[in-house]
Amino acid sequence: MKLIVGLGNMGKEYENTRHNVGFMIIDHCVQNSLWQKKFNGEYQIVQYKSEKVLFLKPLTYMNNSGISVIQACKYYDISINDILVIQDDMDIDFGKHKLKINSSAGGHNGIKSIIHALNTDSFARLKIGISHSKREDTINYVLGKFSKEELKILNDNYKLYAEIVESFIQNGLEKTMNKFNS
Repeated sequence: MKLIVGLGNMGKEYENTRHNVGFMIIDHCVQNSLWQKKFNGEYQIVQYKSEKVLFLKPLTYMNNSGISVIQACKYYDISINDILVIQDDMDIDFGKHKLKINSSAGGHNGIKSIIHALNTDSFARLKIGISHSKREDTINYVLGKFSKEELKILNDNYKLYAEIVESFIQNGLEKTMNKFNS
């Protein structure tokens, strides 16, 4: 079984914010409303060809995302190699992405929590660029809403992000990195 985790914060006030891009991509990948609650999160299990895939949106708020991830991993005995976490990244230009493994949290509290819970940084990440703001402090920026221009770019990229997730499920991380990292 593969585990695809989209990071974000629950609640209306966080919808369409930069920090919730993981939730937004997961919602695009699983386009129905049959979410169930378990593992301190919302989840769906989808059959993709011969592979079962657990899509998970932790509802622990960003800083405690690891609680949800470790519960799902233990319950389904999911290997570290079968996890893909979708996160926002301020160090990547807006509209760009990067697949990574074995990297630090880089100041991202959701990733810090997952590294702590899993006791490793050896899980795959799809980092979605949200850029830096020179005018706002970090917290206000990441919790700020996307502009109309940013939402258009994000909407234009949803198909690509879904292809990356599908490739990870079907081909694993190495082939996906070779194909989708520029």
